[in-house]
Amino acid sequence: MLTILGFAMIATFLVLIMTKKMSPIAALVLIPALFCVAVGQGAKLGDYVIDGVGNLAPTAAMLMFAIVYFGVMIDVGLFDPIVRGILRFCKADPMRIVVGTAVLAAIVSLDGDGSTTFMITVSAMYPLYKRLKMSLVVMTGVAATANGVMNTLPWGGPTARAATALKLDASEIFIPMIPALAVGLLAVFLLSYVLGLRERKRLGMLTLDEALVREPEQETVLAGAGGGGDPLRKGSGGSGPADLTQDGDGDEGEDDFKGLDPDRSTLRPRLYWFNAGLTVALLTAMIMQLMPIPVLFLLGAALALTVNFPHMPDQRARIAAHADNVLNVSGMVFAAAVFTGVLTGTGMVENMADSVVSAVPDAMGPHMAIVTGLLSLPLTYFMSNDGFYFGVVPVLAEAGAAHGVSPLEIARASLAGQALHMSSPLVPAVYVLVGMAKVEFGDHTRFTVKWAVLTSLVVLGAGILFGTI
Repeated sequence: MLTILGFAMIATFLVLIMTKKMSPIAALVLIPALFCVAVGQGAKLGDYVIDGVGNLAPTAAMLMFAIVYFGVMIDVGLFDPIVRGILRFCKADPMRIVVGTAVLAAIVSLDGDGSTTFMITVSAMYPLYKRLKMSLVVMTGVAATANGVMNTLPWGGPTARAATALKLDASEIFIPMIPALAVGLLAVFLLSYVLGLRERKRLGMLTLDEALVREPEQETVLAGAGGGGDPLRKGSGGSGPADLTQDGDGDEGEDDFKGLDPDRSTLRPRLYWFNAGLTVALLTAMIMQLMPIPVLFLLGAALALTVNFPHMPDQRARIAAHADNVLNVSGMVFAAAVFTGVLTGTGMVENMADSVVSAVPDAMGPHMAIVTGLLSLPLTYFMSNDGFYFGVVPVLAEAGAAHGVSPLEIARASLAGQALHMSSPLVPAVYVLVGMAKVEFGDHTRFTVKWAVLTSLVVLGAGILFGTI
């Protein structure tokens, strides 16, 4: 019964947010609360929520101060040269911009932290997408999928979890998987190229000067319709793909384009190298794990505000300017804590995992590595990496060992689903991505899942082809 209710709870949540019948925050709170009562454990709901909040509180704190930090860096102009450099390199070509998004996300993902990757990628690319009226779900989808492939780095989390759960060396898991993961990354770049061509066909191309001087316009919800009639666009017109929808936030343009406004009052050109050095030092300290990440961003945000805006009214203005993003993202994380707390506390996750594993026919025993790779897609989407790698993978490895399948193969195959995992509603970083990009989570999910599944299958297929799985 817990298994059925667990899958029903997840399915209900996904349907409601994808059809926009409920906001993600409301669905993350109310749906698990309802199902907790349905399984007869309503009296323990408070304990489950407190446990979930306790587990995710450090993540929420990190995101709050990281958003303030990177928001201030955007305000003072740290990313302006990057934005202008990418725009000149891409020549206002939507195809090059989408490919550039994938490359940038992959490079920044080397730090192993998804939230930081999304903050930097969106900070740099968001103004370009808004200038050219490109689809923002293309940006979030490409960034999430690229980060998902790179999330398999030994310091990214999943590889270390698999190594710990199966008592293996992380390098033995990761190094043989490099060719398969490289093919997966190439697949992301190819996907970005194809999506970029579709955007180019839908929008046409601007010249560099037109893109830089174009005045902000009222956003239009394209929802699949092409936007012909813009006199600045060359070759525009025609109908766009139905799933390449704009964010539809309806915001006026000034804030959306501030990343390229050379006259905004918050610019601090004399402090550029201080801000650049502070950011490099912060990321270096994070990679070297000198302090907990929430502490690093707390200190960084305080220092950035104090140096760039020494007057209290200016500091309050900057904090207020980013309060919307902070509230949306941190609120989403705490709401997700209700969802994960109920899933774990009621035993739904454990029962779901057991039922899936027990459903694998004995005849599939010799192919347990492939089974693990296929199961990694839905299971890492519907549960946390901790739940999958510490709860499910050891059981799969045990079943595989009985048929002569090496635990190393099981561990490598378990990494295949990470491209999809990074768009899971249980991953806090994805709320940073959609929040900063002003994209509805349901729109992001509807657009991204199919491409992320395809990328995960490419990684799994390449692993089989290269003989590492």
